[in-house]
Formats: sequence, structure tokens, C-alpha cells
Amino acid sequence: MKVDAARFLRDLHELRNFGASGVGKGVVRPAFSDADVAARRWLAGRFAEAGLRVEVDAMGNVFGLADAPSLLMGSHSDSQPEGGWLDGALGVIAALEVARAAREAGGPAVSVVSFQDEEGRFGGLTGSSVWSGYTPLPEVDGIADHGGLTLRDARQALGDLVTGDVNPAQFTGFIELHIEQGLTLAAAGEQIGVVDAIVGVRQIPITLTGQQNHAGTTQMHLRRDAFQGLSRFNTTLNDRLRNVVTPTTVWTIGQVDLHPNASSIVPGRVTFSMQWRDGDADRLRRMERIVRDCAEEVAGDMGLGVEFGPMWELEPTAMDTRLRTALEAGAETVAPGKWRRMHSGALHDATNVARLMPAAMLFVPSIGGISHAFEEDTDEEDLVAGLRVLAEAVARL
Repeated sequence: MKVDAARFLRDLHELRNFGASGVGKGVVRPAFSDADVAARRWLAGRFAEAGLRVEVDAMGNVFGLADAPSLLMGSHSDSQPEGGWLDGALGVIAALEVARAAREAGGPAVSVVSFQDEEGRFGGLTGSSVWSGYTPLPEVDGIADHGGLTLRDARQALGDLVTGDVNPAQFTGFIELHIEQGLTLAAAGEQIGVVDAIVGVRQIPITLTGQQNHAGTTQMHLRRDAFQGLSRFNTTLNDRLRNVVTPTTVWTIGQVDLHPNASSIVPGRVTFSMQWRDGDADRLRRMERIVRDCAEEVAGDMGLGVEFGPMWELEPTAMDTRLRTALEAGAETVAPGKWRRMHSGALHDATNVARLMPAAMLFVPSIGGISHAFEEDTDEEDLVAGLRVLAEAVARL
């Protein structure tokens, strides 16, 4: 089995044209956008040209199927609102090239997938979550994006692409190649990362409610300022977590909705997302208790109301030993002495697929550790190295 590096890079660059931002190599290809649907139609055509049977389920997950049983490989092709050209796309196109090379060599059987809405326009890892059975489609169909469009309505953009469900039982395992989206490999001058586990995540919306009032006449000691509550919560939380977390634990206050968000009004309400990630399930639970306690304590001290929304959670996921060993052998063949085992701090579709079958992941470096931005990039030499490690692993499996 011999992969064609030039063919692989041509396809990777061609996929970038769908939703090209005009800034560097960036793309704007959110799930179910015109660019995303056009890219999925193009992928379906590429899969068919490679001799794979194309199936698209109701979520828009696009499969190129070899004869069963087969190894499934791939990632996603949707992007962040301002995304990079490799996040997800690399794994899909590399899987396609390995599948083509395998067919040209007479085997083994390799199938390909591009999952939908990994980037979370309607939740998080949505396509693989529904396909894995973790989240029922009717349950997420009512979720709306920031513009108010529901997933149910967004899915109408798929039109005649949808063919039907794809049975996971036909696959023997899943491997996902991805850019690291961090600095570990680049800082160490290494070319390949073999993932041993994907961290778990918790995310919860929190609302602090005070009293909206006039910014010029309300004295500071009389204010019940919701934004000041958020500020104190952030400071308190950082202090309380200090003796609980590890150097690889991360937490983020993200989306913030301040009401009424006017320069001359004391804010009466703020809603924000609180997210934390770690590889240890027990630590995630301890952090949840601290998050809730801090919010309630700050609200009590400042005369604010506090409400917690439903928590979104994914458990830490260990990668399959057999698949990981094959990737490690491939890494030592392609990049001897220039690879490492490592955790993934980012979430990936492999987390959901691991509910159904053995799963493993492979990383290549991100220049400057930058991702989820137009500047995202990886040296083509490293992209091809990742492709070759995949092919080596498949040959061993």
C-alpha cells in the first residue's frame, strides 16, 4: 500500500476553497452553511470516485463505505466561524487517501467519514454524538444557534444529500488524524503525537442577577452590579482551584451575555459559560463543586441571584491499546525519535466513537500552537508524515 502525497495535498487544498476567508489559509465553513454543504457534496463525489459507497445520515455525517468489515477513519469538515484550513479537514482527506491507497493495493478495507458540527454550532461534537447514540436527534433538533436557527431547520440545507442511517457494527475500529492545536510538538521539535487519552469536559451556563440601575446616580456601595459579580467570581474561582488542579487542567469563562449592555446602566444580569477540562473524572467532579460553591458564595455576598443551567459533560476517554500500538509503530518508522505519547486537551469525535468501537488518535504539529483562527497552519512535510503514519498503522492492523 503506497499513499500518494501529492494527491493528498491537492485534495486538502481543494477542500480549503469551500468557504475560503480570503485571509491566509483561513476558512469560514460553519456546519450547515452553504460552504459546508457544498464541501460535503464535493467530499461525497471524492468518496465515490475512490470506489467507496456514499451514505449521508440525517445529521449530515458523510460516509464513504468499503466492504464490511472495515476500519473507519476520518474527522470533520465543518469549521469554527473563523477557522483554519486543517482543523478536521486534515483527518478526512488523509483517511480518503489511505482508503484509496488500500483499494489500489487490494486491501485492507478502509471506510471514511466526515462528521457534522464537530465545532458545536448546535452543541458540541453534534454529528458523532447523535451517530454514537449518546444524544438522540429529537433531543438536539430544538437547539438553536446564536442567531436563533434550530438544528431541525438547519438540517434542511442538506436536501437530497441524505440517504439513510449507517450501522456502526460494520466497523472494526476508528482512527482520527488531527492537528495538535497546541504547542507541545512544535516546541519539542517533534513530528508526531500518538494520543493516549482525550480529556473530559464539563460546561455549565451560569446567570447572576442584580438590579439594573442608573450608572450616574447609583452610589457604588448601593449597587447590585451583575458584572462585578462575574468579576469577583472569576477571581475567587482562580484562588479556590489553585490546590486542586494540575498543570494540564484548564478552565474558561467564555460566552458572556451582559444585560442590558449599555454604557450608562448598571448591569442587571449576566449569563456566561463556565467550562473546565481535565483527564481525571474525580477532579472534574471536585471542580464542579467548587464552581457551584463560588458562584453561590459571591451571589450571597453581593446580593445577587444565581441560576445554573443544564451541564454538558463528556468523560475522559482512553484510546484503544491495539490501535495505539499500531500508530506508535508507524510513528517510529516514519519519524524515528521524533514522536511522543500525549493527551489531547481538545475534544474530538473520537470521544463519541469510542462508545461504539476501539478508537485511537494521531497528532501532527500546529505552527505556533495556533488553531481556531485564520493563521492555523502546519508544515506540509508534517502533514505528509501524519498521512504516512496512518498508512503504516493500517498495514500493521
